[in-house]
Amino acid sequence: MITFIICLAALIIAYFTYGTYLQRQADTDDKNTTPCHRLRDDVDYMPLPRWRVFLIQLLNIAGTGPIFGAILGACFGPVAFLWITLGGIFFGSMHDYLSGMMILRGDGRSLPEIVGDYMGTPMRHIMRYFSVVLLVLVGAVFLLSPAQLLSSMVDGSTTSMWVWIILAYYILATMLPVDKIIGRLYPVFGVALIAMAAGLLGVLFSGAYTIPEMTTFHNFQPDPHALPIIPTLFITIACGAISGFHATQSPLMARCVQSESQCKSVFYGSMIAESIIALIWAAIAMAFFGGAGELGQALAANDNNAAWAVDIISRTTLGKVGAILALLGVVAAPITSGDTAFRSARLIIADIFHLDQRPILKRFLICIPLFIIGYLITLVNFGIVWRYFAWSNQSIATIVLWTIYIWLARRGRNIWIALIPAVVMTYIVTSFIFISPQFLGMESRVAAYILGGIASAAITAFFLIRFPKSNNITSNPD
Repeated sequence: MITFIICLAALIIAYFTYGTYLQRQADTDDKNTTPCHRLRDDVDYMPLPRWRVFLIQLLNIAGTGPIFGAILGACFGPVAFLWITLGGIFFGSMHDYLSGMMILRGDGRSLPEIVGDYMGTPMRHIMRYFSVVLLVLVGAVFLLSPAQLLSSMVDGSTTSMWVWIILAYYILATMLPVDKIIGRLYPVFGVALIAMAAGLLGVLFSGAYTIPEMTTFHNFQPDPHALPIIPTLFITIACGAISGFHATQSPLMARCVQSESQCKSVFYGSMIAESIIALIWAAIAMAFFGGAGELGQALAANDNNAAWAVDIISRTTLGKVGAILALLGVVAAPITSGDTAFRSARLIIADIFHLDQRPILKRFLICIPLFIIGYLITLVNFGIVWRYFAWSNQSIATIVLWTIYIWLARRGRNIWIALIPAVVMTYIVTSFIFISPQFLGMESRVAAYILGGIASAAITAFFLIRFPKSNNITSNPD
């Protein structure tokens, strides 16, 4: 319990301390007019209340990530608490806040356009197509998984029927102005996500379960050699610590934020909230099953289905209310991530071809091909493709971290707040290539770690030489 309380307190304190420090590094100024006012089109660009923007952003970035990822990550043991806390404060929240500020000051354009501004045209093109493919894949996965869950919950229904129902919703949510569906439904689901976490927090503090303490860095996975903490834990727990997917979602709310000072709560605050949710789920998962090792055994006996764990934990600890919240968690959460994935893909394509999104016909022409491709993906076995998504997600996060480093370097600000996370995540994604059986799967861990270190050192050297820190600090560097 002590480890858990320290981590929980650290996350809360960080919002008021490190979050404020990052505001100074970004030169936050409410005199700057935000895109929702300058570029208002009442489709994607429109001012929304801060509380609503915060809840929408939280649900955009969360989905099932801080739940499923935290449960699977908890199988490594209490060391997961450390990664969620330090990752959430110094990696993920910094990543989300500063990338959100970059996007805000870049007129709310999509992530590939902002990355291209700092890394050049070739990287812009790479990020454009990579991001669209990734977002359509996310949309397709979050189209099929809730359909399968609903078909198993509702007697007489089929997965195909639910796919078409969810697809119809996706089309509406992607094409309609942001305040029509997303702006109204997301806050409700966001409150449910928070309420479920708050209920479980109460269960943990009730003393009914014992939360393991972090006394060692022991790996509790059944096969630690196959799943080493470094780098696998850092790939497994993404949304609770750092996730590149978040930066692809930030343009949606960067187009609705009414002032720069609101970005602290919207971007940094939503990520801190997500880390707290992940911390709670990692704790309850280990405590409920009697430890990390027992959690791993229980998941293995149920096809490593995190949704099963969510269901049994919620029903047992929270009763009927828990059952309802579990339904929202395992069904509504992926749906709300799926529709914003498709919406982000639409915005990226619109930015590529400079298409005005006020006419509904132009939105329609972009959306239909995306949904056709997304639907076709659900008809094939893409499990092999999907297992590369976690690595791809962290690779995007790494690219964004280096973009933030360049942004800070050009402004003459503290580069270390981005440089250290960028170097660490570069090592994680490169070493994963040599270690994971999904890629090279080298038997020699020592050789894999050394090769990962050499590759990440080369990448780091490139950025440090190519983008040195500027000594010219201006009052308005943007």
